[in-house]
Amino acid sequence: MYGGDEVSAIVVDLGSHTCKAGYAGEDAPKAVFPSVVGSIDQMEVDEPDNPDKNSGSVPDSKSKAKRKLYVGSQALGFRRDHMEVLSPIKDGIVADWEIVESIWDHAFKECLLIDPKEHPMLLAEPCANSQQQREKSAEIMFEKYQVPALFLAKNAVLTSFASGRATSLVVDSGGGSTTVAPVHDGYVLQKAVATSPIGGEFLTDCLMKSLESKGITIKPRYAFKRKDIRPGEFQTVDLDFPNTTESYKLYCQRVIASDIKECVCRAPDTPYDDSSYSNIPMTSYELPDGQTIEIGADRFKAPDILFNPSLAQTIPGMENFAETASSVRGLPQMVLESINKCDVDIRRELFSSILLAGGTASMQQLKERLEKDLLEESPQAARVKVLASGNATERRFSVWIGGSILASLGSFQQMWFSKSEFEEHGASYVQRKCP
Repeated sequence: MYGGDEVSAIVVDLGSHTCKAGYAGEDAPKAVFPSVVGSIDQMEVDEPDNPDKNSGSVPDSKSKAKRKLYVGSQALGFRRDHMEVLSPIKDGIVADWEIVESIWDHAFKECLLIDPKEHPMLLAEPCANSQQQREKSAEIMFEKYQVPALFLAKNAVLTSFASGRATSLVVDSGGGSTTVAPVHDGYVLQKAVATSPIGGEFLTDCLMKSLESKGITIKPRYAFKRKDIRPGEFQTVDLDFPNTTESYKLYCQRVIASDIKECVCRAPDTPYDDSSYSNIPMTSYELPDGQTIEIGADRFKAPDILFNPSLAQTIPGMENFAETASSVRGLPQMVLESINKCDVDIRRELFSSILLAGGTASMQQLKERLEKDLLEESPQAARVKVLASGNATERRFSVWIGGSILASLGSFQQMWFSKSEFEEHGASYVQRKCP
């Protein structure tokens, strides 16, 4: 049955840093907002009634419902007393489903203004997703949102489709982690997937700590207000909010630090070392509170952590990373390791189509540097080609764009996991319908 013209599917890609949602067939997602939410606990109200019930796990589910969640960049940008910033995702896997539901709610009701009952849903999921996770997604989608049909597609496969290939090696470097996954004929080769906990947020933290060690503190946007003395001249007045939570302050600082990272950072052509980058020209950046900072070697040091994770230990304040650093590999090592775990017959093809995806992968010069490192370490016969869409939007949203392409294909319409099948076979049937 082909019903592609009347109703368009909705594509949702919930990443560790941002959530992308929009209509299939369009070239960019309509809604893009952070996947962290603000949360204020409102359980203090009824504590006197049941002091005995507060221990144990039963009231836990009850007290959870008592928190108020704020979703979207607008709601998060507004400072509220005692608001914590929480992420639903731990190590690429969903840990808190209530937050995920609130994010989906926001996407459907406030951003896209649709009724989920009327649209098939295509959800992007990480390669590491377990069966339990997939069943839970299906359950919520069919039972809470009553969607007519659902499909769960792997991130790497969608990125591959976005560039028009069925076979490629996808290097997806996002907010929370970096994943290297080989895709062959539209399926992920699960045994050869390599992951690392270093993503954009880790690099942002490294940059922030590094600037702090040089005496530059990033003032969050809520901590001051600007007064116009003369046209074009501002005076900043510090404001003090004692009830702001630590996590919210950190969130606000990260927003600014990640903007600094996106503006000035670029991957160095050669591995970073202090001596050769000490006399690099400075780049200036104006912080929201008006002070202009000069950023020198840090522009190259933070991105190089992707290639050489042990660099992170040289940054003051990142010492707690030391125990994990030994096991974390750089990008080129992960790529080689992943390709070597694949079948000999497809290695050549993988070497010649390495796709970069995700926000961190749109770092300047990253593609050139990865290609250079791989050429040095790969076998002679291999023709190494790192491909990245020249368009930064496309690179950031490649997973979503692949989903948009897939869900709008006529030949895909028979693949949907429909509501009637869910009612007949239950949630576990998702394993058979969405490989």
